[in-house]
Amino acid sequence: MQNRKAKKHNNSTPEKIENIRIVPLGGLGEIGKNMTLFECREDKFIVDCGLSFPDSEMFGVDLVIPDFSYVIENKDSIKGIVITHGHEDHIGSLPYLLREVNFPIYATPLTKGLIENKLSEHSLENSVTINVIKPGDRIQFGCMTVVPIHVNHSIPDAVGFAIESPAGTVITTGDFKIDYTPPQGETTDLATFAEYGKKGVLAFMADSTNAERLGFSASEKTVANSLRPLFERASKKRIVIATFASNIYRLQTILDLAVQYKRKVAVSGRSMVKNIQMALELGYLNVPEGVIIEAEMVNKYQPEQIVLITTGSQGEPLSALARMAGGTHRQFAIGSGDFIIISATPIPGNEKMVTKVVNGLMKLGAEVIYESMYDVHVSGHAAQEELKLMLNLVKPKYFIPIHGEFKHLKKHSMLAQGAGIDEKNIVIAELGGVITVNKNEIKVDQSVTAGQIFVDGLGVGDVGSVVLRDRRHLSQDGLVVVVFTVDRASGEVLSGPDIVSRGFVYVKESEQLIGEARQKARSVLEKYKDYEYKDWMVIKSKIREQVSHVLYQRTKRSPMVLPIVMEI
Repeated sequence: MQNRKAKKHNNSTPEKIENIRIVPLGGLGEIGKNMTLFECREDKFIVDCGLSFPDSEMFGVDLVIPDFSYVIENKDSIKGIVITHGHEDHIGSLPYLLREVNFPIYATPLTKGLIENKLSEHSLENSVTINVIKPGDRIQFGCMTVVPIHVNHSIPDAVGFAIESPAGTVITTGDFKIDYTPPQGETTDLATFAEYGKKGVLAFMADSTNAERLGFSASEKTVANSLRPLFERASKKRIVIATFASNIYRLQTILDLAVQYKRKVAVSGRSMVKNIQMALELGYLNVPEGVIIEAEMVNKYQPEQIVLITTGSQGEPLSALARMAGGTHRQFAIGSGDFIIISATPIPGNEKMVTKVVNGLMKLGAEVIYESMYDVHVSGHAAQEELKLMLNLVKPKYFIPIHGEFKHLKKHSMLAQGAGIDEKNIVIAELGGVITVNKNEIKVDQSVTAGQIFVDGLGVGDVGSVVLRDRRHLSQDGLVVVVFTVDRASGEVLSGPDIVSRGFVYVKESEQLIGEARQKARSVLEKYKDYEYKDWMVIKSKIREQVSHVLYQRTKRSPMVLPIVMEI
């Protein structure tokens, strides 16, 4: 009998351990460009598809989007894209991805409207299926079920997601804060987060943007309390308010104050106009009829009767506010009769652009109020006490901080340790690192292609590190072109070399330097004059070397030297 029992024990099959794999493609080690792919068995889906804005070193770049290589490679097994909310850093890259592949999108009603506006700009509105979801829905992606959970943010209809899988439940918050007095709707659904915490959460991914900020984030309602005295102060002036086009809560606050102070509201900026129109149609903005007027009607009213809502709170060079500051806006001229409020915090890297706009507006005589002076903006992201509360409600086995630069992720991981999560159960991942999680362990065991793609005009990905290096070089030291003309048949130099300088020195004031450079180029041509076969690539390389040498000797600067041969 003992042998039979032993035999039965030996033949028992070991329990299969299921994995869920998390592949961050954006939003780690950076602000914006949020995108994460989840995999379990053979099923995959994506959370968010955002963009970020270029920093000061990305010369000429308009937008930065994630590298979609891994998504395109696995397009046949990806079931869809779920979106947390409608900000650009979470939806902005959708048009660029959907040009390459077509996945169904799942989003809350307002987020759907914002996505449709964005897709229409790229003529994609009729080629993509967008499914409306609401908190509590269950979206099936193969072996994984995604459940939206309501959260507060600086935009309505924001959600986090509980991802139920054979490996366990993973929760991702998206961007969130805990606002006990939200302008619209309910507070963050802490009860559902806590319910999942009681059942057991395998891994928790939480917004780290404000992990360095102590205490709690202020309620959006405090902005109204700060703006009201400014409306009083601007009594006889036209009020111009710049904010994010997608900040529907802030727009409602401004509309309410305009009604209270009997002012008409005009809107400037294409994205602002489209978003306000969409939010009014869906019922997310409410304003009495006749309050909003066409921009062309503004001059028919006295300054004290007008509030102008505009884009440009980040100092974007082509935005409506920047054009006003530069005196180039077609409809609105800024002067001493204007009271301007910039109701937004500069995104890291945009501070100089915002300052330039503020200075320009002040030079035109306007009174300018900006965030560092008054509480005309509050963050939509959770501060430390809110993050600790969420960690204690969810009680995850493993923790993965997301949405932030490395310092934010590190600080959030320290908060998690303070909340009782073992350091070895916390992973600060990098873009492309595949996080494999099961009930026994969490590890980063492989990597996939990830990074950033630059959008410049209509070009996507045609500006890379080499092009940026050249642009940086040109911006720092300028360009010198060495031009000469040769006889195609004989190889004889017919004219030149001529020197053209752009961004290096003013030629008429540097004749001696230009003469030396011309002489160096001519000496190279003389050296190769009698060669029966002339390798012009070698000759141009020698000219570049000699001219660069003399220019550096005389100026200690290294412009880009470009020799050009014209054959006739």
